[in-house]
Amino acid sequence: MFSLDELRQAQRRAHAAFPATPQYAWPLLAERVGAEVWVKHENHTPTGAFKVRGGLIHLERLVSERAAPNGIISATRGNHGQSLAYAGRRFGVPVTIVVPEGNSVEKNAAMHAFGARLIEHGADFDAARIEAQRLAVTEGLRFAPSFHRDLVLGVAGWALELFEAAGALDVLYVPIGLGSSICGAILTRDLLGLNTEIVGVQSAAADAYARSFAAGHVVETASADTRADGLAVRIPDPEALAIIRRGAARIVTVSDDEVAEAIRIYWTDTHNLAEGAGAAALAALLKERDGVAGRRVGLPLSGGNIDLALFRDWVLAAR
Repeated sequence: MFSLDELRQAQRRAHAAFPATPQYAWPLLAERVGAEVWVKHENHTPTGAFKVRGGLIHLERLVSERAAPNGIISATRGNHGQSLAYAGRRFGVPVTIVVPEGNSVEKNAAMHAFGARLIEHGADFDAARIEAQRLAVTEGLRFAPSFHRDLVLGVAGWALELFEAAGALDVLYVPIGLGSSICGAILTRDLLGLNTEIVGVQSAAADAYARSFAAGHVVETASADTRADGLAVRIPDPEALAIIRRGAARIVTVSDDEVAEAIRIYWTDTHNLAEGAGAAALAALLKERDGVAGRRVGLPLSGGNIDLALFRDWVLAAR
């Protein structure tokens, strides 16, 4: 999909907008699981999530090629839309985002604050995506997909930073929404010639990639009913699935209760706030702790954008 030189160039272009995010080996997490645990803090980007890297690379290319004269449109549950809105403001491109009805109030507000026009449509991400594709045609806008080479190239920067800062990792757990993050991690590992085992993580209530991984072909699910909205995808991307099947060891599924516990642990052990998808990798590590004892483990805290009301109801009230 890209070379190591292209990846380093993309990383430099992203760093023109914000610095590399930190990664720390947290001692309380190590005590809890009996392994050395490195956390990559993508919750420290300007949008609070890893996807901003991909949006910057994608919009920069579209502007250089004059490929979106009327602006772009996309669908999101939040972090992809914030990424595009942030990049659109930086590069002077109008951005329209379609979100499902009842979407995160605070993510909607953040996208609007970055300058995006918001449209609510449909019951879930996939319904919003279909509407965004329709509006792209009727309004003459460039549709920006949630999985694309530019996005993978951009978000792979977090994996490059982690691998180069933390050294050889035995295992890396990566959450899967539509797949850009885990694909970026797999491709970066391979470009660096590392032997790190990469494990995908999905919600048990939105397990289309886990089912597809096992079946060897795309398997759609009827629903994606999870409070970890960044994982709420029903229809896998075929290109992403192919990369995951070639490069991931397995896919672990976690329940909403396990994710909520991981959010609480991130707070108590590192004093970082994680959203559902951002805590999913830690939830998977906790589930598999017996198999990683004494090993070096990596976790992307991929985002921290959780609504206060959801945090109270899901994470605090359940204790």
